[in-house]
Amino acid sequence: MDRVSLLLVILGAINWGLIALFQFDLVAYLFGGSAATVSRIIYGIVGLAGLWCISLLFRDRDRDEVSDRDS
Repeated sequence: MDRVSLLLVILGAINWGLIALFQFDLVAYLFGGSAATVSRIIYGIVGLAGLWCISLLFRDRDRDEVSDRDS
């Protein structure tokens, strides 16, 4: 879940970079405009992924590394 969330946040950041640099919203372009239902769902999923990634800031890093090695 962490990696999927991080990937979605990265894709969202790239989309925001495209908006800032070129005024081009890739999500809106691909899914029929920023008000389209599919676009709004994508924006919502990226937003939820961002909220999930906040938890990465507060996790005990040593504990995560040990559990990764045990898997």
